[in-house]
Parts: sequence; C-alpha cells; structure tokens
Amino acid sequence: MGIYSRYIFPRMMDMGMSDGPFTAYRQKLLKDAGGSVLEIGIGTGLNLPHYGKAVTKLSGIDPNPGMSTILRKRSGADYPFETEFIQGDATALPYNDHSFDVVVSTWTLCSVTPASRALEEIARVLVPGGEFLFIEHGLSPDRGVGWFQHVLTPIQKRIADGCHLNKPIPEIIESSPLQTVRIETFYMQKVPKFGGYTFMGMARKQKPEKRTV
Repeated sequence: MGIYSRYIFPRMMDMGMSDGPFTAYRQKLLKDAGGSVLEIGIGTGLNLPHYGKAVTKLSGIDPNPGMSTILRKRSGADYPFETEFIQGDATALPYNDHSFDVVVSTWTLCSVTPASRALEEIARVLVPGGEFLFIEHGLSPDRGVGWFQHVLTPIQKRIADGCHLNKPIPEIIESSPLQTVRIETFYMQKVPKFGGYTFMGMARKQKPEKRTV
C-alpha cells in the first residue's frame, strides 16, 4: 500500500464526508440499528456518533490500515456500547456464521471487489432474520450521467482507493442471498450527479422455513 492510500486518502475522505448531507443520511440509516452490529468499511469511524443505545456491541472492519489512526481517536469517546475494530477484507470476514444482528455498509461496496462475494459473507455472518443496512452510490439510470460515470471510474479508482462510480448496486444486492426489503434512490444534495446517485435501504437474511409434519 502506497503513501497516498495509507496516509493522504484517509484524511481526505474523513474531511470530505464528515459534514454536509452525509451526516443526515447516516442518522437516518442507523437510527434503528440494534443488537450486535458489524460495520464493513468502517474507515475513520464517521458513523460512530450515530449509533444508538439499542446497539450492544459494534464490530468494525476495514482493509486500509491508514484509517485506524483517526478511528482510534474517534472511538475514544464514551459510547454506550462495546467496540472492536480490526483490519480485514469484507470478502473474507473473520467471523463465525450467525454472529451479527445487523451489518452496515455506508459508501463501501463501491470499493469492494467483488461486491457479490462481500454480500455472500454478509449473509453468512448475519443471524436468520438479520438486517443489512446500506447507503451506497452507484450507476445512475440517466444516460448522460451514467456515461460520465463509466468514463470517470478508472480515474476515481486511482484517487479514491478503488471506488467505482458505476456499480449497479440494486442488481448486486438482489442477486445476493439477501432479500431486499426497501430501497430509496436519489441524487444527494450538494454532490455532483456523477458521484451522488444514491441507493439507501435494507435487505434481510431470510429465516429458514418451518417444516410441518
């Protein structure tokens, strides 16, 4: 991992996503999270202040070791839940099956390759009936915006630690073992359209069907 990815990008990301519309969307997504929660791509911990008292334990995983310096400072605050943070990859989660009530991803799947494998892992570690809460940016249905996203993605991947602007997020989630329960699509305010077409919602791991005899 180079100097830019480890030392410069984490600070740029933290500053760029710490205010504006991002905070309101984090609050809306996380207000109902509870129980044992796993956050993939926890980054610098920008979601930490928005988890409520219903959370009993928060586990976080991120592949970029450069995020941890800022994360440690932010996680030093007094939160009403236990925390545990490790370095690792969402496509190979180091947790047992059925370990979490909720898994959270905020602007993370854009950087995970393959995202389909990460969703398989999320489904594996969720308890039956567990929820996957997500807010992601991705491919716009507007032809002009979508074309621009395809053109810019090779550059975006280099300057934003692997981020793709053009991932078809709903299709990836719908083809996973999870069942999409709700999804909102919109352009984020104060964000350029090519980077602001957003998908926010919840998918659930189905409970096994009860057998009748």
